[in-house]
Amino acid sequence: MTIYRTIFSLLVAASLTACGSQSELPSNATEHAIQGAYDASLSDDGTLGLVSSVSHGLALWDLNKNGLKYQWSHQQVEDNLVLSTEISFDNSTAVSADKENFALWDINSGENIGFWKIKDSSIRDIAVSNQGRHVLYGKSNGVVVHIDMQTGRRIEFLGHQEKINAVDMSPNGYYALTGSNDYAAFLWDTRTAQVIHRFNHPSRVTQVTLDPKGRYAFTADSQKQARIWDLQTGQMISNLQYSSRQQIFSAARFNAEGNLLLTGSPTRKIALWDAKTGQQLQTWHVTPRKESRPQSAVVYDVAFKADGQTIISESSSGLAETWQIEKKK
Repeated sequence: MTIYRTIFSLLVAASLTACGSQSELPSNATEHAIQGAYDASLSDDGTLGLVSSVSHGLALWDLNKNGLKYQWSHQQVEDNLVLSTEISFDNSTAVSADKENFALWDINSGENIGFWKIKDSSIRDIAVSNQGRHVLYGKSNGVVVHIDMQTGRRIEFLGHQEKINAVDMSPNGYYALTGSNDYAAFLWDTRTAQVIHRFNHPSRVTQVTLDPKGRYAFTADSQKQARIWDLQTGQMISNLQYSSRQQIFSAARFNAEGNLLLTGSPTRKIALWDAKTGQQLQTWHVTPRKESRPQSAVVYDVAFKADGQTIISESSSGLAETWQIEKKK
C-alpha cells in the first residue's frame, strides 16, 4: 500500500468538507487501532488484515475470528514508522516497510524472515509475491527495484523519470505495474525489465492495481482519468465515470471474476464499479475517527469476501468494517 495515501491524508484533513448524503451503516465494525492507523492491507480473500499503528505497532488480524493473530516489531525502537504494507496473494507472507527498511514475515509461523535496509532513496510503496519469493518496491528517486529473495537477483527498472507513487506485482512475481509523478504507468517484465505496455495520463499517476489473474490493470491519476486496461492488448476497456473534477484513489481491487472494481479514497468513500462500462454501482463511507475535525478517514484497503456479496475495508480510523453489496433485482 502506498505512502502517497498517508501524505494525502494530512492534506485532505485541511480541505475536506462535509459529505453530501449519509451512506448506509456497516454490517460490522471491529477496532484494530485505538488511536488510528498509519497504513493497513487486506488479503485478497478478505480474511486477513495487516495494520500499522502508533498504539499496536504492526498487527496481523484474523478477520474471520475478529482476533489478533500476530503482533510484530518492525524496528527495535519505540516508535512504529511503518507506512507501507502488503499481504501476498496466497496469504503466506506479509511485507512491511518504513522509508529506509523493509521486512518479510511468515504468516503461517508468525516468524520474521528477514530485514533489509535500502540505500540512496526512500521507499514509496512495496509489494510481495506468493511465498515471499519476490519483493518489489518503488523509490522517491524514480527507481523501482525487484528482488528475487531466493536467489538474491536484483533488477532496477529505470523507465520512470520522477518519484514512484504506487507499485503492484503479479502473484508469481513475474510482472510489475508501476505509477509515477511522470504521468505514466508501466507494465513490465521483472525478469528482463522490458516494458510490455505504457499507460499515459495527463497528470501524476497515484494508484495502480493488477488483476491477480493477469487480465486487467487499473491506473488512476490525480485529476480526472481512472482507467481499466486489457493487459493482452494494452487497450483501454473503460474510464471510471464520476462527476467531480478531481478524484484520488487510495485503494483498488478487482473481484475474482474481473467484472467489478472496488475502490477507496482519502475522503472516506468506497465505490463499486462495473469494470466493463466504468459506471459506479454503489457507494459507502467508512466511519471517521470521533475526535477528527473535520471528521475524515482515508480508506487504506478494500477487499471482496468469498460470498461475493460482502466487502471489507480498513481505514485510518483504525476500524475494519464490512459492507453489503446490493443484489441485482
